[in-house]
Amino acid sequence: MSKLKENRWIRAAIPALLIHCSIGTVYCWSTFKENIALKIDMSPFSVGWAFSLAIFFLGMSAAFAGKFVEVDIHKSSLIACVCFTVGMIGTGVTINFLTGVPALILIYLFYGVIMGIGLGVGYLTPVKTLMLWFSDSKGLATGLSIMGFGLAKAIATPVMTLIQEKLNISAMFYILGGVYFVMMLLGHFMLKKPEGWTEQVGKTDFKASRMFKNKEFIGIWLMFFINIHCGLMIISYEKQILASLGMALTAFAVIPSVTAGFNAFGRIGYSTVSDKMKQRNTVYKIIFISCIAIVGISLKFYYTIPVIVLLCVVNAGYGGGFSTLPALLDERFGMKNVSKIHGLTLSAWGIAGLTGNNLSEIILSHTNQNYRYVITVPIILYAVALAISFFIVGNKKTNKEEN
Repeated sequence: MSKLKENRWIRAAIPALLIHCSIGTVYCWSTFKENIALKIDMSPFSVGWAFSLAIFFLGMSAAFAGKFVEVDIHKSSLIACVCFTVGMIGTGVTINFLTGVPALILIYLFYGVIMGIGLGVGYLTPVKTLMLWFSDSKGLATGLSIMGFGLAKAIATPVMTLIQEKLNISAMFYILGGVYFVMMLLGHFMLKKPEGWTEQVGKTDFKASRMFKNKEFIGIWLMFFINIHCGLMIISYEKQILASLGMALTAFAVIPSVTAGFNAFGRIGYSTVSDKMKQRNTVYKIIFISCIAIVGISLKFYYTIPVIVLLCVVNAGYGGGFSTLPALLDERFGMKNVSKIHGLTLSAWGIAGLTGNNLSEIILSHTNQNYRYVITVPIILYAVALAISFFIVGNKKTNKEEN
């Protein structure tokens, strides 16, 4: 067996999973948001901005860290480890000792800014390394790693709930912060690019400004943004949507894990399917068409089963959009600058982190908490994204040396 086949799981897949299974717990936010608000005596809405900030700084740090990550994955993986776990433990300390506005400001700092930077750098770090090791199946490779990001919610949600019930919310942040530090540190030591691959150091011909003048890149950015924005509008309010339908409280511990499973397996499923397609953009067309269809059905039949199916389909498409993205960017712009271009595209995630769940909050505040309106807006936006996928991104490959 070749050295490539012997080492690619140890040097790429496993460390990527260790990193992404840790940072992916950011999507467990709804599991403890209300408990934080209660503990520090602030409103859930004001506390909710910590999550928005975390996603914003995830996207922005990824956008600006692309060049750094590409040159030195070992420094970037260590920075991700430290920032993420300091953010977790700092949040726990804040909740334990402070209340009111001082606590809120520090939660914004630790959970929103510091942990958000760890999220962005950690998310980006293993992706190019995976595609280098798995050059024959890039969609599968990135799907495996990014599946870990989605699977983290399914694994961590019951654990977080148990720790909060048996101990307290501060202990949850302390314990899991320590666990994730060990996991991410192991990933840091294991992660390595293939022998013989060297990154170009020093001045390159890559210019970020040039990408934002490229019509195809702008189309991919917008398509990616809309998918995240719509996903966050719905996913962030899963618990509340189900409650509005009269679902029993016992189901709240089960359904989020089920939808998180669809999110995770949508990541590996859609990206693996993209390996078999002539054009990876086809996956996005499938995602948008399926989401339009299920949102339409659930609006017509606003009952428990159709809405649960809606949550599963949206979660799968949300995850699949993430996992297929790196291979799509490689297909259109080449491997040389893929981390930089991927980072720039992830800025859409940061902006969607501010717009998605907050737009839902605005809609609810003006419609007497009517959750049907929360799923009405996405059907329009998904249709716009589908049009972008067909008419702007299309199937034509650009010159891979243009960027």
